[in-house]
Amino acid sequence: MNENRWASRRAKAMPVDMFATMDAAKSQARARGLEIIDLSLGASDLHPPASALRALREATDDPATYGYCLHACTQPFREAAARWYGERYRCEVDPETQVLPLIGSQEGFANLLFATTDPGDTILLPDPGFPSYFGAVAVAGLDVVPTPLLAENGFLPDLSAIGTEDARRARVMVISYPNNPTAAVASDAFMREVAEFCADNDILLVHDFPYVDLVFGDYEAPSVLVQPGGLRGRIELYSCSKSFHMGGFRLGWAIGDAEVIAALARVKGSIDFNQYLGIQRAAIAALAEPRRRVRQDAAEFQARRDVLVETLNQAGWETPLPKASLYVWTRLPSGLSDSFAFTVNLARETGIALAPGRGFGVQGEGFVRFALVRDAEVLKRAVERIHAFLD
Repeated sequence: MNENRWASRRAKAMPVDMFATMDAAKSQARARGLEIIDLSLGASDLHPPASALRALREATDDPATYGYCLHACTQPFREAAARWYGERYRCEVDPETQVLPLIGSQEGFANLLFATTDPGDTILLPDPGFPSYFGAVAVAGLDVVPTPLLAENGFLPDLSAIGTEDARRARVMVISYPNNPTAAVASDAFMREVAEFCADNDILLVHDFPYVDLVFGDYEAPSVLVQPGGLRGRIELYSCSKSFHMGGFRLGWAIGDAEVIAALARVKGSIDFNQYLGIQRAAIAALAEPRRRVRQDAAEFQARRDVLVETLNQAGWETPLPKASLYVWTRLPSGLSDSFAFTVNLARETGIALAPGRGFGVQGEGFVRFALVRDAEVLKRAVERIHAFLD
């Protein structure tokens, strides 16, 4: 195939799109008439809160929502996000200077890099990590120093392994807990440690935090913003996609250092625009929902986790029990080493789609990720079909 002469160096630097690869394999299975059980995408199958949908319906009849939404129009949403954070973490944030709406945390992350880094700057990036990180970093022209997330370290970065020179050069460090793809969780003690490391080295700490509500049992996900030092040099990215099952609505928010928020707002103002006011009103309603509602939804994913992990272990596929997130991260079955080849062949031949670990980075090779986005019986049927495929 001839090289695309119109593609920029930035476009050519984009990593292989794992989800596009899996989509092609699913299409082949669908053409053969196979039932598709798609566990490759973290797209929640639960419904948004009824209050959010009602707010959106009502907004569509309000002409005041039809025009462009400038920053001042986002004040009710920013106040709702600040109120939500204050109630959750007992920490007051200023909705005017420390909160900013995003078109999802994925967009927010990319624009954040444009706002706070220059080409050639160094970023400490988790490996494995969410695939969009790698694309955003490539477009921003950053020098990547991977922070490996290894099973023996509980899929937490080993801060002591980061070289002195790398720490000195680093402009940004990225973490995300509960983690995608590994489903690992972090303690308050780790959050204090990483916050102190970044403060000591004058590094912007970015905590990608979309799974804040998808926690199981008595585990609560800690925020970096309440660690000693507060919001200074720190920012967290949130999303309605996971907590409220509103992935298609494309709305999130950032909370953090006022100077970082100001830089991000300046970049966003030139590149994109604020979401439709009706969607913002839906999110305001969702944020006002009682905590017990998101805990009930998390309990549904926990029940699915229990069934999936038990079924995998019964099939001889040794799999740990995660404490949070929308995923189960497990090693490839014995005798297999190529996660892309395994998942593509599995999807083509059975209609079962998983996410290959290699799609999340070098350290992801040898693993696959299951998304808990189908009910327990479907998950059991998927494992049975995988087991038959392996046999």
